[in-house]
Amino acid sequence: MAWVSLILAGCTEVLGVYSMNKISQKRTLTWFLMLIIGFGLSFSLLSNAMETIPMGTAYAVWTGIGTSGGTLLGMFVFGESKDWRRIVFIAMIISAAVGLKLLT
Repeated sequence: MAWVSLILAGCTEVLGVYSMNKISQKRTLTWFLMLIIGFGLSFSLLSNAMETIPMGTAYAVWTGIGTSGGTLLGMFVFGESKDWRRIVFIAMIISAAVGLKLLT
């Protein structure tokens, strides 16, 4: 169950990052609330996961999901570059997170 919490923590971090981007485009109360909910839930779920998963592994996987998710969101939702090198490095981040899972 800790791994589910950790994956959800990474996904809600991406929600927070998405909300930050939307706030930079148009400041509304809705996006501020989504930002607070996204990051608040992310930290809460990360804390829950760290009760079972070692801190170093949990933090690395959490930031990996957030980094990869934010980059993919930028590429597919906000029209950022889809250069093949970006995709290779995202795959490396995800591979490292999977490797940490297999070793834990």
